[in-house]
Amino acid sequence: MEFVVLPDCPAGAHLAADLPAARRIDHASGRPWIVGDWPEDEATVLEAGPRRMVLLGRTRLDRAATTAVLGRLRSLRDVDTIASRLPGALHLAVSMDGRSRVQGSVAGVRQIFTAEAGGVTVAASAVGPLLSLTGAGLDDTLLAARLLAPGGAPWPLSLRPVHRGVDALGTGHWLEQEPDGRSRQIRWWTLPEATRSLVQGAGAVRSVLTEAIAARIRPDTTLSADLSGGLDSTSLCFLADAAGADLVTYHVMPLDGANEDTAWARKAAAMLPDARHHTLSSDRAENLFDVGYTAAHAHLAPEGPATWASGLAHIQDLSRRATAAGVSLHLTGFGGDELFGRMPACAWSLARAHPVGGLALVNRYRLANRWTWGATVRALTDRSTFAQNLAAVAARISDPPQPLSEPDFGWVFAPRMPAWATPDAVSAVRDLLTAAAADTPGPLDTDRARHQALASIVFEGKTVRQANTAVAGTGIVWDAPLLDDRVLEAALSTRVDQRLAAGRFKPLLTTAVRGTVPDDILDRRDKGEFSAEAFRGLERNRARFLELCEDSHLARLGLIDPAAFRSAVLNPGPMSHHLQPIETTVACESWLRTHSHPHPRPHHQDTGEHR
Repeated sequence: MEFVVLPDCPAGAHLAADLPAARRIDHASGRPWIVGDWPEDEATVLEAGPRRMVLLGRTRLDRAATTAVLGRLRSLRDVDTIASRLPGALHLAVSMDGRSRVQGSVAGVRQIFTAEAGGVTVAASAVGPLLSLTGAGLDDTLLAARLLAPGGAPWPLSLRPVHRGVDALGTGHWLEQEPDGRSRQIRWWTLPEATRSLVQGAGAVRSVLTEAIAARIRPDTTLSADLSGGLDSTSLCFLADAAGADLVTYHVMPLDGANEDTAWARKAAAMLPDARHHTLSSDRAENLFDVGYTAAHAHLAPEGPATWASGLAHIQDLSRRATAAGVSLHLTGFGGDELFGRMPACAWSLARAHPVGGLALVNRYRLANRWTWGATVRALTDRSTFAQNLAAVAARISDPPQPLSEPDFGWVFAPRMPAWATPDAVSAVRDLLTAAAADTPGPLDTDRARHQALASIVFEGKTVRQANTAVAGTGIVWDAPLLDDRVLEAALSTRVDQRLAAGRFKPLLTTAVRGTVPDDILDRRDKGEFSAEAFRGLERNRARFLELCEDSHLARLGLIDPAAFRSAVLNPGPMSHHLQPIETTVACESWLRTHSHPHPRPHHQDTGEHR
C-alpha cells in the first residue's frame, strides 16, 4: 500500500501527472486528492455532501453513524472524535472546505511522510513516492546516526528518513494541508493518565484486543501468526482462534537448549487443535544476523537502513511460506514487552508514584541486577529533563557502554557510536542529537517509564512498517495488534505499580487474557534468549561481512574506518552486545550498496479509478 495525499489546489493537481494512479480519490472540487495503490477491501470511503473521509487499513465502524458525524464537523480538529474511537492501525484522511487532514497511527505502523514539491506540501504513506517527486538526496549525517547501537538514534530522530527534505509526521500529530499548499502539524493524541487498577486495566486491554483481532479477520481468509512460545505472540494466537480465524502458526526452534520457547510453543499448539502448526529448524539458513540488504532488496528500503536488517532473510522466508499456505496477513507480538513488561525507567517511576511499595519493588530489581545502593539512589534522584538527558546522551556517544552494574533510569536509551566510526561521523551525530535536544519541545509523556515505552513502541511500529516495505508485492502484510492506538492506550493508562505487580510476570496481559488463554500457558515467567543465533549468524556470514569492508561505501563517505571494522568482524568480543554495532554497520553498508542510485521518477499512468 503506497499513496500520496495532495492539497486541493492547482499545483497539487499538476503533481498528480507524475504519480502512478492505479487508484485515485478526488476532493469534492474534482481535483486529485489521494493517488496510489491499496487493497480495495482495506479502503473505506465516506461522503457527507462535499466532505469526504477515507480510512485505509483494517478497522470496524458504523458507516451511517460515522457519516452523520462527518456531516456535523465544525472543523478538521473535530475529526478527533472519530479518530479516537477506531480500532486497528489506520491511515485517516478528511477533505473539508478546501482543507485536508491526514494522519497515521501513533506507533507509526501506518506513518505519514512529507516533502515540498511543486511549491506545495505533499504527504505520503511511504518515502518512495516522495523521492520520485523530489529527487531528494542522501543526508550523510542522518545515515551516520543509523550506526548508533543498540537500536539506532533515539526518539525523535528515530522518526527521520535519511533523505534531505523528507520528514515524518510527529508522533501523535496530524497534518493540515491548506488550499494554498502550505501545511502545519497539529498534535491530537496524548496518552491518557495512568489511573486504572490491574482489574480495570485488564478489562480494558481484553476489550480492545478482542476488537483489534476481530477487525483483522475476514470471511474465507487465512491468518498466520508467530507462535514463539512467549506470552505476547501466544496470547494473540489464542485470541485469533477464539475469534474464529482460520489460523496457521510458525515457530522457529531456538539454538540454545536452555531456551524453553519450543516446549511452551508445543504446549500451546496442542491446545489449538483447529490451527495448522509449523515448526522450523533452529539450523535453517534464514535466521538472525544475515548480511542485511542484497540485490533482491534494491530500493525496497527507501526510508534508510533498518537496525534489524540482519533479520530480513527470516522475514522473507516466513512470508514465502505463509503466502504458499494461502495467508495474506501475518500477526506478530511486537509491542508486548513495552506494554506489559518492565522498561529501564520503571524503577524511577515506581519510586515517585508509590514511594513505599514502589521502593520495595525497586529493591527487588536492584538485587536481581546486582546494583549497589549508592548507584541506585543516584539514578533514582536524577531530576534532569528530557532535553537535558538527550543532550547528556549526545555527549557520551563515543564513550564505552555503561557497565551493567550501574543502573540507568534516564529518559533516553543511551546508544553509542561504533569504535570504528570516524571522528567526523561522531562529531556530526553528536551535533545532530544536541540540536534535537534544543529543538524538541518535550517527551512523549511526562512520566519517564511511559515515555520510554512509547519511544520503544514507535521503534517497533517502524520495524513492522519497514518489514512490509521489504516484502511489498509478495501478497502478505505483517501486522502487530498490540501496537494499535486503542491497545497501547488501555495498557499504559494502567498504573505502573499495577502493570508490574510484585512476583508476577506480565500481570496485566495474563489477567486480560485469562479464560481465553489456558492457565497452564499463563504460568510461564521468563523469556527466551537468542544470542546463540546472533553468534552463529556471524560465524556463517563472516566472509560476506568481510567483503563489505572492501571498497566500503561508508568509508567513501568518511563515516567509518574499514580496517577497524574488519578487525571487529574478525574479533567481535564474547558478549552479545558486542555484535550490536557490527549489526548496525552491516545494515548501513549493505543498504548503501543497494540504494545508491537515484530513485527513478515514475511515468504518468492513468488506469483510472476515480471515486
